[in-house]
Amino acid sequence: MTQIKAVIFDMDGVLIDAKEWHYEALNRALGYFGVEITRYDHLVTYDGLPTRTKLKMLSKEKGLPEGLHTFLNDLKQKFTMEIIFQKCKPIFIHQYALSKLKAEGYTMAVCSNSIRDTVYTMLTKAAILNYFEFFLSNEDVTKGKPDPEMYTMAIHKLGLKPEECLIVEDNEHGVQAALASGAHLYKVESIEDVNWYDIQRRIHTIQVN
Repeated sequence: MTQIKAVIFDMDGVLIDAKEWHYEALNRALGYFGVEITRYDHLVTYDGLPTRTKLKMLSKEKGLPEGLHTFLNDLKQKFTMEIIFQKCKPIFIHQYALSKLKAEGYTMAVCSNSIRDTVYTMLTKAAILNYFEFFLSNEDVTKGKPDPEMYTMAIHKLGLKPEECLIVEDNEHGVQAALASGAHLYKVESIEDVNWYDIQRRIHTIQVN
């Protein structure tokens, strides 16, 4: 019988309702140069990708000068941090779920395509950082999601086999990475789906099959 020993969480759209924050911050930076990502393109194509990957795609698709990438990336991170300090706050259902899972003996980690400072600040502002053994950012890997490198690294760092881990993800790039790692997947539609009851139900389904 399969036994789940660890739960690995994506961050944006899973633990933190930050998908709009990234969209807003990047478009604000791009606006200085007359470029915009539509909401449709954000949801269908760009959601969940690292900012530098989005900028490379915009250079190919919209002719954004590559020489602006570093400046735009830094500006986007600045705007994102402003929004985090305005809007990021603790969410009870997440604090409850994580405290219950920890008490039940599950090891937990976070794998995010955001940069390290953003991950640390969001988890701290949400008052959930201490529940996790560690977190990995896009600065800790060569390839971000949809490549499985981040999840494979986390599983190895936990000292577990992929089949002993459950990954909680929301967007297609993260889902691809999770499945490619060989771990089990719990795909959520919103941060409300990240609650103790539904996570336990998914674990139970895996362990009885």
